[in-house]
Amino acid sequence: MGVSGCGKSTIGKRLSTRLGWEFIEGDDLHPQDNIEEMASGDPLEDEDRVPWLHTINQLLLERQAEGVSIIIGCSALKGWYREILRRDVDNLIFVYLSGEYETILQRMQARGAHFMKANMLRSQFEDLEPPSATEALVVSIEDPVEIIVDKIVEEITSE
Repeated sequence: MGVSGCGKSTIGKRLSTRLGWEFIEGDDLHPQDNIEEMASGDPLEDEDRVPWLHTINQLLLERQAEGVSIIIGCSALKGWYREILRRDVDNLIFVYLSGEYETILQRMQARGAHFMKANMLRSQFEDLEPPSATEALVVSIEDPVEIIVDKIVEEITSE
């Protein structure tokens, strides 16, 4: 979890490979209206996100019923968003990829085509309610990707 450009997809895919768990890009679960709104440069409002959050929660519940572990890259910016995602899901671990605005802005400006534009990053930082260390595993994005993945794997496999 974290703002756009913090590395959710990169880290999620590497974790997927390392752990053998399915990786699901949360952005792919947005309704088309949300994608079009973000692509036009408009940040989503809370009411736009609620159906998306419920979709992700349902997916988590389905995989839980199947006994399958998954990784979902999802911004989960606010505490109450995370509560929706967590509803009735056992053993859900949030990993917060924490970074400074300028670092993430540079990453966003350097990346290729994505519907989330760099100029919308400020709104995500304004909405962000960083989770506490008791709510999530907080990991700095300043380390190299493999070090970040190692830290996450160590933490989630030691529980």
